[in-house]
Amino acid sequence: MKFTLSWLKDHLDTDEPIEKLADKLTMIGLEVESIEDKAKLLAPFTIARVISAEQHPNADRLRVCMVDTGNGAPPVQVVCGAPNARAGLISVFSAPGTYIPGKNITLGVGTIRGVESRGMLCSAAELQISEDHDGIMELPADAPIGKGFADWAGVGDPVLEINLTPNRQDCTGVHGIARDLSAADMGKFKDPGIKQVKGEFPCPVKVTVEDESLCPGFALRLVRGVRNGPSPEWLQRRLTAIGLRPINALVDITNFMTYDRARPLHVFDASKVKGNLTVRRARDGETLLALDGRTYTLDSSICVIADDHGVESLAGIMGGEASGCDENTTDVLIESALWNEINIAQSGRKLGINSDARYRFERGVDPAFMVPGLEMATRMVMELCGGTPSENVVVGKAHGDDRIIEFPLAEVKRLAGIEVPLPEMRSILTRLGFMMAGHGPIMKVAIPSWRTDVQGKADLVEEVVRIVGVDKVPMTPFERGEDARKSVLTPIQQRTGRARRALAARGMIEAVTYSFIARSAAELFGGGKAELTLANPIAADLSDMRPSLLPGLIASAQANGDRGFADVALFEVGQIFKGDRPEDEFMAAAGVRRGYASSKGIGRQWSGSAMADAFDAKADAFAVLAAAGGPMQALQIVPGGPTWLHPGRSGTIQIGPQNVLGYFGELHPRALEALRADGPLTAFEVILDRIPAGKQRPTRAKPPLELSAFQPVSRDFAFIVDRKVRAGDLVRAAQSVDKKLITDVTVFDVYEGKGIEDGKKSIAIAVTLQPREKTMTDEEIDAVGGKIVAEVTKKTGGTLRG
Repeated sequence: MKFTLSWLKDHLDTDEPIEKLADKLTMIGLEVESIEDKAKLLAPFTIARVISAEQHPNADRLRVCMVDTGNGAPPVQVVCGAPNARAGLISVFSAPGTYIPGKNITLGVGTIRGVESRGMLCSAAELQISEDHDGIMELPADAPIGKGFADWAGVGDPVLEINLTPNRQDCTGVHGIARDLSAADMGKFKDPGIKQVKGEFPCPVKVTVEDESLCPGFALRLVRGVRNGPSPEWLQRRLTAIGLRPINALVDITNFMTYDRARPLHVFDASKVKGNLTVRRARDGETLLALDGRTYTLDSSICVIADDHGVESLAGIMGGEASGCDENTTDVLIESALWNEINIAQSGRKLGINSDARYRFERGVDPAFMVPGLEMATRMVMELCGGTPSENVVVGKAHGDDRIIEFPLAEVKRLAGIEVPLPEMRSILTRLGFMMAGHGPIMKVAIPSWRTDVQGKADLVEEVVRIVGVDKVPMTPFERGEDARKSVLTPIQQRTGRARRALAARGMIEAVTYSFIARSAAELFGGGKAELTLANPIAADLSDMRPSLLPGLIASAQANGDRGFADVALFEVGQIFKGDRPEDEFMAAAGVRRGYASSKGIGRQWSGSAMADAFDAKADAFAVLAAAGGPMQALQIVPGGPTWLHPGRSGTIQIGPQNVLGYFGELHPRALEALRADGPLTAFEVILDRIPAGKQRPTRAKPPLELSAFQPVSRDFAFIVDRKVRAGDLVRAAQSVDKKLITDVTVFDVYEGKGIEDGKKSIAIAVTLQPREKTMTDEEIDAVGGKIVAEVTKKTGGTLRG
């Protein structure tokens, strides 16, 4: 919602600076997003006279002008291409160093076709005060040479933009914003009554409303003999300042009413309306060429205004081109109506139209202002365009229902924690338009028609508190008691959050895929059951509930590869479905890595240079289990996995054969072919629901976290072992040397091939030593390394690789 400071002052008598007004607006819930002060932006532009305008020696369409900038300064040479540049012209001058907002450039001294130019004569479009760019601005002959243009023209009016919450429809007009500021002691609210315009003859156009649920009220008036030309300069300037394009006086009046009083209106050229008007549902297949130049196909859910010829307007959203007003309009029908908010919102979304009228009607306009709004618009039409008005035609309700709320005064203290004296409370609510009656602890409060959002006593407390100031609400900590607070998150919610963080920390990107997959993919991953097939799928390839997160992730990885991003690491945490019973739904964490998106070498200089393999998937799965609180010491790794994993490059993570927690490994080529994905591709999936909960029995208090003051030491070892030796056995052997000193052992490479004997493989590990008492010497580090080599050789039969 945009408005200018002068526009606000039409409704609020105030001398407060704009910064203070902006701060107060934000404090009372009308957040100011920006302040555009054109006075500062246009300050460098001055009024100047063209002394002479000679033909450019090297260009037919350019003129060399000598410009008098005033204040006794010598004339300035300016090269100008405007067709209206001539001697004696008064225009707007900008000197070198001036920022030109319409062109987004800073002006400098230039040479144009061999002639120096030391400034610029500006068009209105270059100053962003209108869209006129056909020539430089032409000012009156009495415009003062040398004076600032913004001050002289009055275009330096600051523009404020506020971010409205959906419930404050009353502040979609400047009038409502001024009322709130007045209640906050920012000035005196100007609210003169709207005088009724006497009709000179009966309105010849009748109105029929077929469905009152879509249109509770409708008011119409004919004005004959209007002269529809350009609107006056003050109105054009006001609309232009907030980003609206002036069209003609009749249309500009409706736009002004929309922003001034939050009352959208519509004007029909009466000569183009055939017969009477009917408010009805559109018929399936009817079309309308709207004012935005687009043709819309309608159905019976959309409310329209129609005449004997057909649809003339989308009710509460946008008018039709056929009955629009132009410079030839002499008789105009002015419409002011009430529309069903939900229907307006649904119709606007269905048609893809976001108009100022829809924005206000779907939030709910003031029902009591339907007829006064018509009277105000009629008076503006008569003042700007002339004409003779008819009597009003009013169908349905011309006002809303009366609403009274019983308001216990103690609610302010109970809900907000602040004491507000009754006189102050009464003053605030009265200035906001509420009426209070009674003297006891419970007051009766009448709700104004424009505040449809106030429905209960808590809303009244909010009104009082936002005007008093939310900064007055005391900071009161909750009583903690002796016991520690219990988490508000369930164990599975905590696990999912930790799993997401752990995988993101490993360089993976979170994806969100459909919960539905194709039947072939579901069967490949153990699904495809009849009870998991959708009765009415949204697409043929989204027919089954997913038994695994991996089909969606694999499809996403392939889509990235098809677009040139072959090296991807994606993960997802979400539900999977093994059956149609609640106990068959599980929360899982899964991930895929493709190409060079390996986790090996994280923190090393060769990070990102290795292809992702099964050990990356294993590390990802273990990271999830560790973050989710899994019993890491009890985990077992069994070679092999489901049929969609490569049998020789996969593993199953379990706690005994009856509790399988997940799988990891390289995707089987047949699975990749079935999913139309390119490999190789590694993946893992962990069922978070199957991780056993930690024991809750009382234990001895754990010591506080102990951080060593000494630098950790990392050493790498590579051992040649038999192919049958498990990497986990080698890791455990290294850890057993000194469990207090050795804080981490990680496998970062497994190699078979050239340089390694048949039947053997190389396993490389990184060992982290964390001294606690003193910095280790090289001799001490070498001694621990020797023990590690001896222990690994003893338990695995391996030898240190040279």
